[in-house]
Amino acid sequence: MTDTVRFHLNGQPVEVPAPPPTRTLLDWLREDMGLTGTKEGCNEGDCGACTIIVTDENGPRAMNGCILFLPQIDGKAVRTVEGISGPDGRMHPIQQAMVDLHGSQCGFCTPGIVASLAVAHLKGATDYDDVLAGNLCRCTGYAPIIRAAEAAASHEVPEWMLEDARLVGDPAAAPQNHPPYAPTSADELAEWYLANPDAVLIAGATDVGLWVTKALRHLDPVAFLSGCDDLKQITSTEDEIRFGAMVSFTDMMPVIAPLHPSLDEMLRRFSSVQVRNAATVGGNIANGSPIGDSPPALIALEATLHLRKGEARRSLPLEEFFLDYGKQDRETGEFVEAVSIPRQTDRLRCYKLSKRFDQDISAVCGCLNITVENGTVTAARIAYGGMAGIPKRATNVEAALIGQAWTEATVREAMARYGDDFTPMSDMRASAHYRLTTAANMLMRYFHEDQGVATNVLEVSA
Repeated sequence: MTDTVRFHLNGQPVEVPAPPPTRTLLDWLREDMGLTGTKEGCNEGDCGACTIIVTDENGPRAMNGCILFLPQIDGKAVRTVEGISGPDGRMHPIQQAMVDLHGSQCGFCTPGIVASLAVAHLKGATDYDDVLAGNLCRCTGYAPIIRAAEAAASHEVPEWMLEDARLVGDPAAAPQNHPPYAPTSADELAEWYLANPDAVLIAGATDVGLWVTKALRHLDPVAFLSGCDDLKQITSTEDEIRFGAMVSFTDMMPVIAPLHPSLDEMLRRFSSVQVRNAATVGGNIANGSPIGDSPPALIALEATLHLRKGEARRSLPLEEFFLDYGKQDRETGEFVEAVSIPRQTDRLRCYKLSKRFDQDISAVCGCLNITVENGTVTAARIAYGGMAGIPKRATNVEAALIGQAWTEATVREAMARYGDDFTPMSDMRASAHYRLTTAANMLMRYFHEDQGVATNVLEVSA
């Protein structure tokens, strides 16, 4: 097998012989191809200046070029801001509207904004607040940008923007290769990882990418998992829903939304469109972060984690996977294969506190799932991120609720038990006192919300 990376760039076939596995797409575009319209801003997937369009068999998506490694785009089509205008120099409707309606000033943020809006235009999306949540504007503010998007919405998609989907759909036009570090199935990964247990497994690279761009780590060996289609499956039965480890949050959300809308809303906030298009459910669990936002919700939903080592498989409650800060119950050569949640009546509420509303790290993320029957609490699963070195359940608080009448007095008594469950730290995001107080307040908010009281500050007006 060859380690040449092949893809289409702005409609033209490209081959990159044997690139370093962790060479970023952004660096290659700017340094090797001279395509400097795509910018480096934060270099960690937050600002959106590096946004490019990646098209595969699932269609076009906006992604962050700064934390995409070249092997991740093998067999795909990439379009930069230089390719959003037509081959004859014609401007895309989004580009023209940005000029006409003064949505563009400096050339730093604008290319990424144009790329994000071009994807929205291509897909007919008009939820521009979400579309642009991963793009910072340092000049005009968003009002003229959104006016430009609205003005361009009625214009037809230019024919050159439809070309990438045809290229990806034609194996002869876009030959895919699968180098040794890119397994094509979970079986192949299991065999390879047993032989290379010290390797770094790269899913969406939204976390690992920063190891390279910020920590300047040299990663070797690595395995890119984007070719493992069997890890991207979502399986629904009468009893449970199972998400493969490589399911992106973009693909997870429409499945979760009708079942647990509060979780869907929290996922909309915890990262930008670009990050959700790349980040995976399994990666967000496997990295073991104490401030990852999906584990508290999944723990509250009584999720089961499915691990694999070679041909051996085992399952355990998700909360038991997290042992201590930076330490998980994962054996050498073992990887996350899937996570499943039981079907249940929706009682889940997810509350995220962060300094910035969109795509910010949580100071506290609380997920509460409390069952009440005939006025009595019969079950409670309450989990938090940002309160300990691991995502952790509030077991003493749960015990104070179960078997008691579902009243404000019961809730206040349970709130007093938070100090028995957590000893949070103080850092730049929040003090220990603030974390403990607000975590307890989330239980009171849950109670009032359950009683029909309006509690969402985004919906309450004076």
